[in-house]
Amino acid sequence: MSARLTATGPATILVIAKNPVPGRVKTRLTPPYTPQEAAALAEAALADTLHMVLHIPARRRVLALDGPGLPDLPDGVPGPWLPPGFDIVPQGSGGLDERIATAFAHCDRGPALLIGMDTPQLTVDLVAGVGRDGHDAWFGPAADGGFWALGFADPARAASLVRGVPMSTDRTGAIQRRRLAEAGLSVSDLPELRDVDTAADAAEVAACCPPGSRFAATVNAFAKAGR
Repeated sequence: MSARLTATGPATILVIAKNPVPGRVKTRLTPPYTPQEAAALAEAALADTLHMVLHIPARRRVLALDGPGLPDLPDGVPGPWLPPGFDIVPQGSGGLDERIATAFAHCDRGPALLIGMDTPQLTVDLVAGVGRDGHDAWFGPAADGGFWALGFADPARAASLVRGVPMSTDRTGAIQRRRLAEAGLSVSDLPELRDVDTAADAAEVAACCPPGSRFAATVNAFAKAGR
């Protein structure tokens, strides 16, 4: 049984994302979408996520970004979709497990929660207890068998518990969740959400996005255009 670090305050919120550049993001959306349309959907999803994060009480907000122009970004920002209030760090090299571990390494001591850019339906209420509920870890399963959120009361634990987990499989979430339990961590399970990977996912997620969603508006605009 590991020693526990009880989380009692606001978490650092990490968003791990790709710069929404055509041909590099959401390639499984093409077809029916063009690479430019897929990038527009990715940008809208990322913007929704970042603006939602602004409403979460947080010690710090960090965007771990992958894509062209990093880390030397023009004017210090990657695009107009980025609101103020985020520290930008490069994701680093390696597979997704390595990049997740690297993202957590940017955190100071204290609770930290990592989320992706693929769940624009996310609301503040779904993560309201993170950092304040006394758990050692938080886990948000995805409908495709992965996970959309992962958090630690002590982010230094991430390196050993994430590295080596096979990513992008239908067992990724189960393996990661089992690692947390086997490490003796008290885990808070967050609600299951659907990632946006395919056009069918995009339509389903858009239907449950909160009012004012940029992602839902973009999906609906493409639908009217026959996409």
